[in-house]
Amino acid sequence: MTASGIYDTDLEKTPANHEPLSPISFLKRAAEVYPNRTAVIHGLMRLTYLEVFTRCRRLASALVSKGVTPGDTVAVLAPNIPAHFEAHYGVPMTGAVLNAINTRLDAATIAFILDHGEAKVLLVDPEFAAVAKAAIAESGRDLFIVDIDDPLAPEAEPLGEISYEAFLETGDPEFSGIPIDDEWRAIALSYTSGTTGNPKGVVTHHRGAYLNAIGNMMAWGMTPHPVYLWTLPMFHCNGWCFPWTITALNGTHVCLRKVDPAAIYALMKSEGVTHFCGAPTVLNMLVNAPEELRDGLPSGIKAMTAGAAPPAAVIATMEGMGIAITHTYGLTEVYGPCVVCSWHGEWDDLPMDERAALKARQGVRYHVVEGLEVMDPDTMTPVATDGETIGEIMFRGNVVMKGYLKNPTATKDSLSGGWFHSGDLAVKHPDGYVEIRDRSKDIIISGGENISTIEVESVLYKHPAVLEAAVVAKPDDYWGETPCAFLTLKDGQSATENDIIAFCRDNMAKFKVPKTVVFDDLPKTSTGKIQKFILRERARNP
Repeated sequence: MTASGIYDTDLEKTPANHEPLSPISFLKRAAEVYPNRTAVIHGLMRLTYLEVFTRCRRLASALVSKGVTPGDTVAVLAPNIPAHFEAHYGVPMTGAVLNAINTRLDAATIAFILDHGEAKVLLVDPEFAAVAKAAIAESGRDLFIVDIDDPLAPEAEPLGEISYEAFLETGDPEFSGIPIDDEWRAIALSYTSGTTGNPKGVVTHHRGAYLNAIGNMMAWGMTPHPVYLWTLPMFHCNGWCFPWTITALNGTHVCLRKVDPAAIYALMKSEGVTHFCGAPTVLNMLVNAPEELRDGLPSGIKAMTAGAAPPAAVIATMEGMGIAITHTYGLTEVYGPCVVCSWHGEWDDLPMDERAALKARQGVRYHVVEGLEVMDPDTMTPVATDGETIGEIMFRGNVVMKGYLKNPTATKDSLSGGWFHSGDLAVKHPDGYVEIRDRSKDIIISGGENISTIEVESVLYKHPAVLEAAVVAKPDDYWGETPCAFLTLKDGQSATENDIIAFCRDNMAKFKVPKTVVFDDLPKTSTGKIQKFILRERARNP
């Protein structure tokens, strides 16, 4: 008798009771249940769910006719447009793996990605034709190239032998797709925005994509038929799984070629947007946009933010505009956000500053995450839940990546001890909520005291003249390290180093106050994160 006793004697998996999980099923259901509902809006273009499903079937069929087989890689270099969205279904329908490439990368990095991921097909938008051409030449790969013909794109010389719309016409609208026989099969290849060396290729699977898409719904309290504005790049962790989440809810995808406050506010008003996602830098951009752009903004819009902890001041301002903020946290290796600051009703009665400070915490695990812990990475034991003891955030469960492509050493290290090691340092509060204090390499140790750069940045953002802030360690002969603040000021605002230091002395412990303040534009990664490694170098060599 097995461990399951009598229940294993004659009960087996069959096609009737077991089907591998895949987010592809979300689109099929949407087309069956809401065939005439608007699925995609792009300029004057309106596509129903039946039309999108047919286009995705054509795309899959056309790819197969060009020799794409399960396990192959199909790359996309495009903004948030219908073709990019359709690739999130059409490519997995073939059993192939979608590689959505960051459009902000240089040709050399794109060439590395095409080579490392062994791309067989590249779908490219005209806006990125020049960098794609240079990358293809450098990679030396024999790629089948499809030129996306988007009416809102700038004109460019075609790179391939066929346009996207013509390519779809070669496909079978009744193509049923290649069955996904294993939910552990890779669905996407996403490259981290590495700050040094080549980026790592994160491999995710159908099961994790399916589950985290559902996790998004539950964490955000989403109901059917949302109108979702694509402010978040689809290349970033596959748009945090929202190409699948919104479709599962039979919602409307409002495309956006470029993050521009004027365009964002205009679409929010004209299309009745209910939800959007973005890094704190995007929220900061919207908060500091001209007042006239916000006139007539409908109430009740919901925003999800993740990445670096959003300053409490930014959260407070957004909430004051009538936009409800949900703060999440995650990484490419865990399909995007999978930790959420779940809200408690009793917090509504707190003053705005206290509410914003609570909302700035990363929070608790998604329903689809089996384990979230803050641990000592050496002993692999949980830290005290005192809100003070720092450890490393770790994950386990079905929404952790398969691993890093062709990098067994990094995979083994990141998954050691049965947990995924995030590299983010955090504390755990008595209520179980996690709060990031820093990346492991960003913590400042001054005179034996640990200083959280995020904590100092949060105070700096409260200064009325500060638009963006980043704090790094500056070597010091006496203290070892001291905080160095890099600031970008708001248009029309002014402040001196002494002004900033005096403000900090009034709002934080003395040992945490920046000893140096530099006013400059802040360098950012291709996904909008501030490049602290550049700032650390500037601090070392002013």
